[in-house]
Amino acid sequence: MQNRLKARLRASKDPSFGTWISSSSVVCLDALQGSGLEWFMIDTEHSQVNPETLAGMVAALGEHGPTPLVRVGNVDQYLIKQALDAGAHGILVPLVSTEAQARAVVSFAKYPPDGVRGAAAAAASRYGRELAGYLRSANQETFVGVQIETKEALDHLDAIAGVPGIDMLFVGPTDLTLSLGLLDDRKNPKVRAAMERVVQACEARGKVPGTLIIDPEEKRRAVEIGFRFISLASDVRFLLEGAKTFLAY
Repeated sequence: MQNRLKARLRASKDPSFGTWISSSSVVCLDALQGSGLEWFMIDTEHSQVNPETLAGMVAALGEHGPTPLVRVGNVDQYLIKQALDAGAHGILVPLVSTEAQARAVVSFAKYPPDGVRGAAAAAASRYGRELAGYLRSANQETFVGVQIETKEALDHLDAIAGVPGIDMLFVGPTDLTLSLGLLDDRKNPKVRAAMERVVQACEARGKVPGTLIIDPEEKRRAVEIGFRFISLASDVRFLLEGAKTFLAY
């Protein structure tokens, strides 16, 4: 297993841009290939993606498409195992608010002796044909991200950032805004200050800071703050904005 995205993030400080796949549609995912996006985050937390659809999406990206990543629904061994066995090159886990939760994520994503992930002749190892090589490379190559999206996570930020095996701290802007008592006011200075804290913690601990933006102004601000893994909205938002643009003329 070779993770081009992880190597790219190690070699360059330039921002890496991808998008969220929120439509549960293999067609939308396939249509966006070749658009210049480096990675796709297939959402299984808030989208209706079943295991078969997830496997089909990862397979559609193949070895040369955008890097396949999966946001799982919880700090859950089964969900993490399912995503990685399907062939995802990395995972993102929501609502990680403590050091213990971050350590559990790493444990579930790594094979022994670094974790407790079980081996399987699944898609990730070409159904066992490449199992030996996969077992030897997966712990190093798998990209592991956790979402910082609660006030409690901010209170434990340094401890979470210090967990070995975590590659990225990802700010979930909407949930973080809600947790700070600001409803949908994503542009509130308190939200920016919290996001800056996450970037600083990442820089201090050698982690990648990530976030999701919904408009060009947020993209500019995210780059300015120092985020290096930036989701450009989602496939569904691209669809809606495209329709709005055509209707405006």
